[in-house]
Amino acid sequence: MKINSLAKLGGVALVTGLILAGCGSKSSQSKKQEISWMTPSPIATMDTSKMTDLYSAQVANGTNEGLLRMAKNNKVDPGVAKSYTTSKDGLTWTFNLRHSKWNDGTPVTAKDFVYSWQRTVSPKTASQYAYIFANIKNADKINNGKMSPSKLGVKAEGNYKFVVSLVKPQSYFKFMVTQPEFFPQNSKTVAKYGSSYATSAAKDTYNGPFVLKGWNGTNDTWTLTKNKNYWNAKSVKIKDVKFQAVKTPSTALNSYNSGKLDFTTLSGTLAANNKKNKDYVVFPEASTSYMEFNTKKIPALRNANIRKAMSLAIDKKQMVNKVMQGGDITPKGFVPADMAKHNGQDFAKQSYVKAGTDYNLAEAKTLFAKGMKQVGKKSLSLTLLGADDDDTKRASEFVQSQLTKLPGLKITTQNIPFKSKLTRAQNQQFDLVLSAWIADYPDPSNFLDLMTSDNPQNDGKWSNKQYDALIKKSESTDANNETARWNDMVQAEKILMNQQGIAPLYQQGQAALLKSSVKGVQPFPTSPQYDWAKAYVK
Repeated sequence: MKINSLAKLGGVALVTGLILAGCGSKSSQSKKQEISWMTPSPIATMDTSKMTDLYSAQVANGTNEGLLRMAKNNKVDPGVAKSYTTSKDGLTWTFNLRHSKWNDGTPVTAKDFVYSWQRTVSPKTASQYAYIFANIKNADKINNGKMSPSKLGVKAEGNYKFVVSLVKPQSYFKFMVTQPEFFPQNSKTVAKYGSSYATSAAKDTYNGPFVLKGWNGTNDTWTLTKNKNYWNAKSVKIKDVKFQAVKTPSTALNSYNSGKLDFTTLSGTLAANNKKNKDYVVFPEASTSYMEFNTKKIPALRNANIRKAMSLAIDKKQMVNKVMQGGDITPKGFVPADMAKHNGQDFAKQSYVKAGTDYNLAEAKTLFAKGMKQVGKKSLSLTLLGADDDDTKRASEFVQSQLTKLPGLKITTQNIPFKSKLTRAQNQQFDLVLSAWIADYPDPSNFLDLMTSDNPQNDGKWSNKQYDALIKKSESTDANNETARWNDMVQAEKILMNQQGIAPLYQQGQAALLKSSVKGVQPFPTSPQYDWAKAYVK
């Protein structure tokens, strides 16, 4: 899922539950059960069919619930579905739903999932996440306007049995249904508000542990309040989670130190200066920050030598150790390290292409001169687009300083609000853009699919036929052969890095301060969700 370009994740999709397996002492339970949480960016939308950024997802994961919930160690827990079965051929998944409710007291049924999924794949909705449904029967034809949404391979057998028909086996489908795109939607609420559905807290319905309050569609503060109609409400010990969108890290740190926040992210010198703080923590993340090249708009960026030169000119180690300083590590490629393994082999290590993430200014200058000669240009002026938070501004300045070491290359930075940056990037209104992606599910495909020619998340429109063919093969011919599928993806990653389709900058880790009174808050490295299953205020 797209995250604030090179900004630290803050709350991420942290409110997956606040469902407590345990609880505090009797005296602790008498205290006010409230947490104040910092996030780097405000909510963009609460419409899970149109959601693309992590900060909206962090709220959706707290206010809504899918069939299953992501758990630790790449496991899943029951959600709206109390159990599920898979057919022997792996093509049919049957979810048995519990009797849960929306926050207005009406039942959540299998029909709500059918409606939601059909709405997301409908071309009228224009969901950028429709592609993630591609393995569900008829999804692609529907999204391309060649078939009615009613033909999607999902059906409700009564109110509490939901059946999904896949095109091919997909072992990680259980992880996919934990994500916001697969959450149910209340058709009556969508019909009532029409185009303004989910544009404010009051124009939505919730089936998760919390109900969203105080968000008017543009403000920087909101509250998640315990949902009394949630099926497991008795286990939710936190009453309120108060969010503050704070773009400036120093401002957030001051609020933390003054007791106004229970959590804040750290980066740069703030992270370096707080490493000995008893509240200091580093959350590992399956997330990659990278630079995209607009190959559709800028002819020169279609030249692989120019792209390779620009990547080689950026010192990733210096960026991690001297600029960001927030628990990040240098990347091995697009797919993060320690996210996916096969036969004991880490994907990032096996697909590693040294030149794809290396720093070599001398080689960069040589390749740049060669590429410029090939495109018939002596100089090139480009604008680097990024979000306007403090981290991204510093990252933009660093990348600018590195790239301008290439003779004939002029870089101008432009930092705008995250929501506007997303829109500009999606519409190819940029030359270069700083982007970041965090895993929705722990499989290399979650990253590699993004760079296929027709994927809506491929903002730079880099295209390679061999790459596309390998990804297609991994999802069709080799779908049932784990080793063959793995090898297809390894080869695809190597092509991406050898051609420098993107320039990975670093793999994210989140340095933060977390009050010792808030127990059990741990993120899932392979998902944009935090495990608040054992969290409470002491």
